[in-house]
Amino acid sequence: MLGGHLVPKLVAAGHQVVALTRSPASHGRLEAMGATPFDADLESASTLTLPAIDAVVHAAAHFRFTGPRDPFFRVNVDGTQALLAASASAGAKTFVYVSAAGVIMDERGTPVRNANERAPTFPNHFSAYLASKARAESRVLAADGPGFRTIALRPPALWGPGDAFSRALPDAIRSGQFAFVDRGDYAFSTCHVDNAVEAVECALDRGEGGRPYFIVDRETPTFREFVAGLARVQGLSIEQLRSMPYGLVSAAGRMVDAFWAVTRKAGDPPISRAMIRMIGRPFSVDDAAARRELGYVGRVSRADGLTRYQAPAP
Repeated sequence: MLGGHLVPKLVAAGHQVVALTRSPASHGRLEAMGATPFDADLESASTLTLPAIDAVVHAAAHFRFTGPRDPFFRVNVDGTQALLAASASAGAKTFVYVSAAGVIMDERGTPVRNANERAPTFPNHFSAYLASKARAESRVLAADGPGFRTIALRPPALWGPGDAFSRALPDAIRSGQFAFVDRGDYAFSTCHVDNAVEAVECALDRGEGGRPYFIVDRETPTFREFVAGLARVQGLSIEQLRSMPYGLVSAAGRMVDAFWAVTRKAGDPPISRAMIRMIGRPFSVDDAAARRELGYVGRVSRADGLTRYQAPAP
């Protein structure tokens, strides 16, 4: 989703964009956006060679709530390491990595309130996604040096036209599979996809190398308010949705994870321990550093973001 919004904006700003793709089937869409397709797969990127470039924006990742750990580390960590090496060899002076705000979530479910970049990360997290993103981020920041500036952007829940959560929400509500955790009455930082694009554009020109930056929307809704807005633009109501306590639903997620692993079912289960950890606890972060050092504003308000669901996704 992020790439689909980012590429046209970079092209419109006058950049020549080379877009990595795993499938020739994507060539037509990328060319229509004004980008030059380049076939590469981060899952087997050890010999990756890039054309001459000035900067790299690394927004790709293997994301699931469950599944074997190896693919997460092969793509998100080893793939990132290979892309760092290929970028430096291709002459890139700037490397912007799209990390995840959730790298500061611990395993216990401790509430996170107005955290800044000094908060610790958890490279051995039970969530393979969060662990792999934390490790990849550390490698990106460690690669910073003279002539090769590396920055990590940490958006929390990305939302906007084309996001997976809003696409899945109608079926989840209608089928009765969606339930709030603790009624959803807790702060939940978000980042509209167009605000993430703005942050990337800022980071290409500004920001201290070797450090991460949180980027969030100007308003911090409760999780309940966030879901209510997404439901409302799709003609749905949340008023009759159930609620469960965090401890109970986290334990249920752990059991479902075990069942999914034993039976080797495809896809993600309806709930998982990692999913509940990511969306079921208070989570708010402070992006003052990005606003001060990158010049990031977060121009898309929550109200504006909701109206954009009525327009076709890029």
